[in-house]
Amino acid sequence: MEKGSIIGLPVAIIGVFVGGMLKGASPVMLFTNVPALLIVVVGSLGAALLATPMKEAKFATFSKVMKGSEFPTEATITQLVSMTNTARTGGLLSLEAEAKTIEDPFFRKAVQLAVDGTDPAILKKVLRTEIAAKKERHKGPQSFWTNLGVFAPTFGIIGAVFGLMATMSHLDDPSKIGHGIAGAFVATFWGVFLANAVYLPAANKLKRMTTDEVAYMEMIVAGVLELQAGTSPRVMEGMLQSYIKVDAEKAA
Repeated sequence: MEKGSIIGLPVAIIGVFVGGMLKGASPVMLFTNVPALLIVVVGSLGAALLATPMKEAKFATFSKVMKGSEFPTEATITQLVSMTNTARTGGLLSLEAEAKTIEDPFFRKAVQLAVDGTDPAILKKVLRTEIAAKKERHKGPQSFWTNLGVFAPTFGIIGAVFGLMATMSHLDDPSKIGHGIAGAFVATFWGVFLANAVYLPAANKLKRMTTDEVAYMEMIVAGVLELQAGTSPRVMEGMLQSYIKVDAEKAA
């Protein structure tokens, strides 16, 4: 599980709801106002589905947000350096058996293309095309969560408007006005809270995960091209280690 997601979501929930209770807000009202929840959750979902093709509306991607994704960058570098040593003595064809045992489909395909004697320019083009296609596929779910985050606050306002309309119909009974106004803003709360604590953070985490995966795949492309070119193991290792340093700098 991804530590940021596991810690972040509970912290946001605790911070908001405990802070609200300290301010005197009733959490019971927030969860028992079913009409407000329906307007925000169902309304924003419907709008997001209208804005996003159904095939891209993947709720299961939220599990990816919680689990995160780690790539065996260092292990892959070690394997590429080892392959370079093998290829320098036995040629690229000596890697054919090892290539078949690689678990990562992209890494396996890259090495097999090199072993097959594919022209470096074509190899690079084929692999970069696959990377571009993956980035494009990932944009769909990212857009879906972003759309939910964009629409939820608006539907919160719609819910507040309905609540105020209902409250205005009871102006002859002052005892109901205060409760009615408080209830009207429940929808606004849920719209803003869900957008900023769940939907938009999920979209941003998916975008970051795609960036990390693309960087890992680009490292494989660079390593396999150097493998094909017969670059020395020491030079290759130094070059590929820069990808780890870049990731560390991004995280700092």
